[in-house]
Amino acid sequence: MTTAPRAALGACLLLLAACASRPPAAPPAAPAAVDEAPPLPPATRVAEAWISADAGDEELDSLATWQDEDGRLWLVATAKRSERLLVFDAATGARVREVGGPGREPGRFGRPNGIAVFGDLLFVVERGNRRVQVLSLPDFAPLGSFGQEQLRVPYGIWVYEHAPGEVTALVTDSFMQDFDRGVPPPREQLSERVKRFRVRVDEDGALRVDYAGAFGDTGDGALWMVESIAGDLAGQRLLIAEEDHRVGSTLREYALDGRYLGRSLPPLRGDAEGVALWECEDGEGYWIASEQLRPTRFHVHARGSLAPAGVFSGERTGITDGLAVFAGATARFPGGALFALHEDRAVAAFDLRDVARALRLSPRCGR
Repeated sequence: MTTAPRAALGACLLLLAACASRPPAAPPAAPAAVDEAPPLPPATRVAEAWISADAGDEELDSLATWQDEDGRLWLVATAKRSERLLVFDAATGARVREVGGPGREPGRFGRPNGIAVFGDLLFVVERGNRRVQVLSLPDFAPLGSFGQEQLRVPYGIWVYEHAPGEVTALVTDSFMQDFDRGVPPPREQLSERVKRFRVRVDEDGALRVDYAGAFGDTGDGALWMVESIAGDLAGQRLLIAEEDHRVGSTLREYALDGRYLGRSLPPLRGDAEGVALWECEDGEGYWIASEQLRPTRFHVHARGSLAPAGVFSGERTGITDGLAVFAGATARFPGGALFALHEDRAVAAFDLRDVARALRLSPRCGR
């Protein structure tokens, strides 16, 4: 672990990230494959508020949002091929700046994947460097990194506050028995699919990180090809993306303490990729998850019961990896916004008021 000075942690903004696909191969001792998915029902069409300019061959993967004191909202995207971060104006999709580049030095990245924001801290998961790097916002100054001793093939991340001034970072680790062929490890090793880290800032301003163990079910809730992770602190639950189609690409429900709760969402035709919680008034809300197809199908489920609330697609958005929900109000999006990657080359924005109207969701959402 490396450390550097940092001011006290701020209020929580969470995000997660979604990750790259891998070629299939039969997992050892895996459950029998699920039945072929039924024909896809039609998705409700919701027009994008904007789609950014084509970013070229950056290979964008995951998204996080950050809002400054003046209400300006940024989107930060990981770019795996160029091994840097791209920053967009969330009101227009205009590209603001680029950060980093390939390398292991502070402020450089190795195959960045998952990304999350907590207050003015930015957490970037690096598959190539097997670590999570922490930077300050808005200057993107590197503060330190962690996980080098525990992480093998890290992908997604979710961050939440577990005590005043202290956060927990949950990082998915999709290590394989044979990565090139997509062969997962033996079932007993799936208990290490999610790594838990305690992150805090001491009075002297130094970043401190403690490893707090791993979790993952080795039975019906096993994560054979683990992807994104997102959580609901109030509901004490997690949704974790499972991408292996032989066992059913889906989202599995875990408790915040790491127990599989015995429930997974119906199998998807495309890959289970990004997932985020849309928090609304009076404790209501919805989960939004992307199914990686062309066009992308965004599945909406009730926050508490996980009951399906509808499926929508944009007019152009396709092959989505990561997504991010910003439920707060901005001048451009008074009811909040959904941001989703498009074809690994651009970012799309949806007004959550349009989503709420199209799917006839609770009036407490998307006002």
